[in-house]
Amino acid sequence: MIPHQWTPPCNSECTHKYAALMQIPWRVFCKKGCDADGDTWDECLGECDEICYKDPVLKDQQWSAYIDRSPGSATYSEECFRACVAGCGYKFNIPLEKVNQVHSRPPKPPIEEKPAPPVVESMPSDVTKPGPDEILSTSA
Repeated sequence: MIPHQWTPPCNSECTHKYAALMQIPWRVFCKKGCDADGDTWDECLGECDEICYKDPVLKDQQWSAYIDRSPGSATYSEECFRACVAGCGYKFNIPLEKVNQVHSRPPKPPIEEKPAPPVVESMPSDVTKPGPDEILSTSA
């Protein structure tokens, strides 16, 4: 077997496009687009969206987005999405013009935690504070 035959053509395209050492993480996301389970272009794009953007892992629990394994910052998510879409384009032989027209979803606002209500300690009105003579001393 010749070395260029060792990887599927789609993965080879990703390796070629993201060959620079600084682009290795984007090559990985491009290959994820190539290897996506979707059978159509639209399903592949949906998987890129799931891979690259943080979403809550537990339904209706916004805080659980912190445990999502997607890239953290908005710029990393955008780069991830662009690379994954390139992989989908290679997989389905989509023209480069159409691949470049795909827009990622707008960034979501940062997750805000609801502050806990302040704890207010109140003493019953009929209890008075003990004076210095009334404090019991303890010994060990």
